Parts: sequence; structure tokens; C-alpha cells
Amino acid sequence: MAVTQESSLTLPTPNSFPAFPFNPPYSIQVELMRHIYSVIESRQVSIAESPTGTGKTLSLLSATVTWLDDDKYRARKGELDALSGDDAPEWVISQTRDRLRRELEADEKEYEERLAAARKREEAQKRKFFARNVKRQKLSSPEETVSDEDDSFLPDDDEDDSVENGMWRRRLGYANSAPHDDSQPSRTKIFYASRTHSQLSQIVPELRRLRREAHRNVSLSSDSQPTTEEPAGDDRGKRKYEPTGSHADTRDGSPETRFVSLGSRKQLCLNEELKAKGGDLDERCRDLLQAGGDKRCPYLPKPDAIEDERLHDFRDQILASPKDIEDLIVAGKASQTCPYFASREAISQAEVVTLPYNLLLHRDAREALNIDLTNQVVVIDEAHNLISSLLALSTVTLPLGTLNVCLEQLTAYISRFKNRLASKHVLHLKRLYRLLHTLKALLSNWQQQNLNAVMTVDDLLSKLGGKLEEINFLEIQNYLRKSKLARKITTYTQKARAESEKKGTPDYSEMGTPPLYAVQEFIAALAAATDDGRIIFTHNSSREQSTPEIQIKYQSLNPAPQFRAVVDAARSVILAGGTMSPMSDFTSQLFPHLPNSRIALFSCNHITSESNLQTLIVPRGPQGSELNFKFSNMENRDQLLELGQIVANFARIVPGGMVVFLPSYRTLEKVKNLWDEKGIMGSIRNKKKVFMESTTDVHELLAQYAEEIRSSAKGALLLAVVGAKLSEGLNFSDDLARMVMVIGLPFANLGSAELQERLKHADRLAGQVVPKSSNSTYGAAGKELYENMCMNSVNQSIGRAIRHKNDWSMLVLVDMRYQSEKIHGKLPKWIEKSLVITQSFGQAIKSASQFFASKRES
Repeated sequence: MAVTQESSLTLPTPNSFPAFPFNPPYSIQVELMRHIYSVIESRQVSIAESPTGTGKTLSLLSATVTWLDDDKYRARKGELDALSGDDAPEWVISQTRDRLRRELEADEKEYEERLAAARKREEAQKRKFFARNVKRQKLSSPEETVSDEDDSFLPDDDEDDSVENGMWRRRLGYANSAPHDDSQPSRTKIFYASRTHSQLSQIVPELRRLRREAHRNVSLSSDSQPTTEEPAGDDRGKRKYEPTGSHADTRDGSPETRFVSLGSRKQLCLNEELKAKGGDLDERCRDLLQAGGDKRCPYLPKPDAIEDERLHDFRDQILASPKDIEDLIVAGKASQTCPYFASREAISQAEVVTLPYNLLLHRDAREALNIDLTNQVVVIDEAHNLISSLLALSTVTLPLGTLNVCLEQLTAYISRFKNRLASKHVLHLKRLYRLLHTLKALLSNWQQQNLNAVMTVDDLLSKLGGKLEEINFLEIQNYLRKSKLARKITTYTQKARAESEKKGTPDYSEMGTPPLYAVQEFIAALAAATDDGRIIFTHNSSREQSTPEIQIKYQSLNPAPQFRAVVDAARSVILAGGTMSPMSDFTSQLFPHLPNSRIALFSCNHITSESNLQTLIVPRGPQGSELNFKFSNMENRDQLLELGQIVANFARIVPGGMVVFLPSYRTLEKVKNLWDEKGIMGSIRNKKKVFMESTTDVHELLAQYAEEIRSSAKGALLLAVVGAKLSEGLNFSDDLARMVMVIGLPFANLGSAELQERLKHADRLAGQVVPKSSNSTYGAAGKELYENMCMNSVNQSIGRAIRHKNDWSMLVLVDMRYQSEKIHGKLPKWIEKSLVITQSFGQAIKSASQFFASKRES
């Protein structure tokens, strides 16, 4: 009997969330959880802003897991209700319902018992593992066993013939098909993404806090349904239906969330000898997949029934209790099984899957993991980075040096194997060589020919077309993918270099990305290029290079197409962050194809305690002059000196730490030198020890800054840069930031060719044409995008301050332009009630003094 996954029962939005571990939750947490639940049920897209310190992550997990459990209940109730449509007598239907109910509950209980056994097995393995010294197994590298005459270096004729795309692709996670012993169907799940694994690791302790006893094996009586009433007294956390099954093996009686954290080979590989060889770890791992006998990686189960069970056992251990990347590595070592492949086996049965942006957003990565987002729930946390991440994923850069090395390797390969290559491979290789040689000539002659720095892909084809027959980038891409030419040439080059005594060129086996892979990625970008894409010629300058290197770059100006595949497939997509303002930036750039009815916005307009925050706009300095730190004024010594007096005055009254964000490293260096010259820096240092952000590792700097605050009653002052490492991802809680000051508006450099094209693109999408007589290169839509990009950076910087419910801080925005309602209206809504536009610098100092005095008294 076919049963739909979702019955006609519509789930009402709960007033309470028993899975939430703290009672009572703050009103902002209830509001956010209700919003998220409603959005998922209504199949909408959400942009949700809730400041750090309000339990955002826990609220997101509680709401999504609650909906997941209620949806599971709905689906099972639908199976029972479907029986009512039969023409059989009522007593037959009743007995059938009872039997099906028992079977469903028994299946769930059996699976939970299997996971409970996996938890016990894992504990035993860990005790045994830590009680002994585990010897590394000696591995032979593939290149030591491959003959120079081996056909393995020749291009493949059919990609489906390879081991990776055959049995191992199916059984070790590339296709992630259901294992032979697993009768459990793939379940609806939450895909929870963030930018880094360190951010994702914070989810595990939050998951462990959830009280999921309310959702365990619900009673499936015909008249039962999820409750939306507030539980009372000691029954908090209980639904009106009663859970069944034993909780003896779970923490505090709550079953564990079935969870898997996805990572790369680099993060999860246990084979220390393989990693020590350097080079491309993915390729070396794939080589070991094809190796046999003792050459096989010891952490990869052999393709037989007994060893296959070892992989499935470890998969169950992964699902039995939430594990972050570090936990997976420890558990993998204890069970002597590869966590990279086992974690992919666990995706099918997981309820919550965490993964970094790139694995979620990149189509090829999703396909490699067999991640199907159809009707799933996607949560993207720290989503303020989403647009830039999408643009970065569609940006591919090819330096001239990489192109030169690739041509050298391709030439050597053709010369070595020309007599053994099939005619079709010879034809494709010659076409590839001509394309790369022509690209090299175009790059080499770019400056002499005085070409435009930006062109469309059609313009590029026109430039190349006079020297090549009709170019079909898609055909070239398909050949490279099917033949695995990049892998063949890279492996051959590594072997040839290892055997050669010549040292005149670098050993590319020790470099990150082999040259032909970079070329293949560039060609793939051109094959998928749209009208929104641009070809950009630039100089890449770095401290390691004495002269800038020419490079060609493909960049998409539009983040929406790549994200649309996620939005159109998923049931619901939730973009969440502490500072998502201005939200219009996300709606216009990511969801232009969606009607307004499918987009739901949530913005917290308060924090847990409004007395914890005060925000001052300071438009005038101590001398009464207007402060405008636009780019052209950064050479104005009088204004920079007045800025020094502003910082010095606030440093006298701020307790603990004070963080000052400047627009750029150049500005930071300029004010330091000027303040040193005029003695202002000495005045500041009399009040607080001064630290300065640099382009090197910031963690040691932050540790020194924190130690100074702990050990000195005066506190410390940290000069930082908007958009740099200290403005994102790092916490300045409590005394680390009793004041956060932002100097000026950090508008991006309009001299950037990439930025100019993005602003023009925004105007084109809005149907706006900038008159040739205008002094501006962009119109209203471009200006709006330009402002939004700036304010997004400001909001990230000020978001460093309030990090938990009892934290308190003052925000100071120094520039007359913040007075504009259009500008300060793009600040986070939770700042609105604390915002004061001061009329004089004296008023600003007085307000700050009163605020800090009130904190001393409390």
C-alpha cells in the first residue's frame, strides 16, 4: 500500500518546546523557535537575526528537531489513517491498525537498541584503545609499486570503469546507497551548515542538551496528535502522548539525536604515513582504494562480509551519540575504521547532518556525498558570510605560473605516451594543449596589448577564436572528467620527478593543488559560465613574490543561480545569524525568483536585558568639528589627531577591554605613526596597554590582550581592522570588550574591477541605466548594494561585543554619516532601542560615564 510521507494533517505552531532544556526560555527564544517551526511547516525561506548570547543555536536546534519529530508522528499517523479508507469491516481495520502500530514501535525500538549496543561497543573499544599502544601499519606508496610501463597512467575511456565509481563508490560513501543489512528507510533530516568546523563543533554540546524524551516512539492511537499546550509543573518536557521503550542507556533519560558531522579527508584521515607523504591526499587515498593486499590502507575495510560489518558497526557508533570531528577521529582510531567513509555511510539514517558551506553549496560535493536535499530542511548558521561564500565558490583563478607548469607537464606526458595513446586521446590532448598555449599568450601579452581588465566569456572566446577552431569548453571539461587526465598526469609527474636526479624545478608532489587540477577547474567554470560571469585580468601581489604575477580569473557576479538549486530542492531554507542586517541584501541577491509570500523575516528588536547595551553615534570631535572618515579624508592629519583625542578620552573611562575597529590596515598604520609622533599614543598607554592587529596569527595577540586585562586593573586597548580576522568569528565577551568603537564607514575600494562589475550588475538586474553624463559609475541599485556591503562589515564588528545574556557593553560609531537614517537604519534591530545620536562630544563622554557608573553600582 503506497503511503504519502505527509498526510493532510497540518502541524500547528507550538506555544512551547519541551525539547528546549531550560525552563522557562526567554521570550526571544520562544519567538525564534515558533518562527522557525512555522517556516518549516509552511515550506518557506527564512532570514532570521538573533544576537549572540540569546541562545540562537539551541533555539534553532530545538525548533527544527521538534518539527522533525512532529513530522515523523504525522507520517506514521498518515499510515494508520490510510487504513480507514478500506472497505473492510471496522474490526478488521482496528486489528490491522493495532498490528501496524506495534510493528512501527517495534522497528523503532529495535533500531534504538542497536544504537545502544553500538554505544556500549564504542566504550569498550575506547578503553581497550587507550590501554595499549597502537602500532602504525607500514604502507607502500602506490608510486613505489607502479611500473613505468604501467597502463595506469593512460587516460580512462569510461569513468564508470574505475574502482572509485564502482563498488567502493557505492559501499564506502561516494554514492551512500543503503547498506544491504539496513531495512530502515532514509529519513527526513536537518542539514546544518556553517562556515568552519570550529563553528560546527559548537553544535554537539547543544544537541546533547536537548530533552527529546517527549518525542520517543509516540503512541499512534487514532485520536492522538502533538500538543501545543504549555506543559505544567514536573510534567514539563512531556507531550500528551506517552513515550515507550527503555531509556536506561541514554543521558538523563533522553535519547541521543542521530547526528553525523561531515568533514574532508584531510580532517578525518587516520593514516599518518599517507598524510606525511604530502601532495594531494584525495588522490593518494583513491590510489589506496585500488590497492590490494598489504598495500591497502589498514583503516579501509576489505570488500567482504565480515569486514563490511566492521564499517556498518562504526556507522552505528557514529549515529549512537553526537560526535564532532575530533570525536570521530578518536572513535575511528579505537575501532581501526576510517571515519571519512563511515561518516558518509551514516548520512542516510542521520536526523541532523552538519557540514561546512562548501560541501552544502557546491553541487559536485553534494553529488559525491549523494546528498539529496529534496524535501529536507536546510539551516545555514552564521549566514552573514553566505553571499561572499557563494561568489567565492564560483570564482576560479588561474595564475600564469600555474599555466606554465601545466604546459610543461602536459608536454612531457604527451612525449612519453604518444605512441601508446588512442587516436581520440591524441586529438583531445592536442586541443587542450592549443587552448592552454593560447591562454598563456593572452596572459603574457595582456599589458602590452592594453586590453580591458574585464571581459565577458564571449569576449574571451572572441580573443581566442582567431587562433583556435570553435572552442567547446563543455566538451573539454567532459573529456577531462571522464579520462581522469589530471590525476593521470599528476601521478606520472610525481613518479618521474621522484626518479629523476634533476632538481631544477619544484617538486609539485609537495604542493597543494596540482597544476592541471587548477586548469580543469577553470575550464569547468567557463563551461558553466552564464551572462552573469566575467573574465578578469589582475596582478596577484604577495610578500613572497618580488614582482606581481599575472592571473586570469572567472567570477560570477550573481550568487543566486548556485544557491537556487538548494532553495528549489529543500522543503525549507533558514538563514540565521547574529547580525543579518541589512536583510534586503539577502532577499535581493539570493531570492529574486521567489514571491514575497515564500520569504519570512525574523529580526529580534531587543536583547535579553536592554540595560546591557548602549549605542552612541559620535558625529563631532572634542574640537567641535564634524567627523567624516571617508577615503579622501584619511590624509587629513587634523582629523586623525582629533580621532586620537577621542580614543584617549574614552580610554580614561572604559573599564576592562576596549576594541577600536579602523577601516583598513593602512589606516591603522597611519594613525599609529601619527599618534606616536604627536604623543597621543603615550597618553593612551598611560591609561591602557595598546595592542594592534596584524596580518599574522591573531590568536597569540588575543591571548596576550586577554591576559593583560585579567592581570591589570587598567585593562587594555586593541586596535583592529574591520573585515579582518578579529572582526569575525572571535568572541570579545565580558571584560574583553566593555566598549567596541567603529571608526568611519568601511566602504570597499571602488577601484576594484570586480566590485565595479558587481555594482553595474545590480543596476542591470534592477533595470537601471546610469546616464553617461553622470559622475557615478553605478545607479541606485548599485549604491544600495555598496552601502549594504559596508554595513554588513560594520554589523559584524559590533556583533563581537554582547556574547551572552549577562554580558554588557557600549557601542560607539564615530562618523557624522551614521546620523543618516538610511545608514543607521541598517544596523541590527536589537540595537535600535539603545541608539543615541549625540549632539556634541561632551554629551558622548557624559553618556558613557553614566553607563559605566551604572554598571559599577550594579
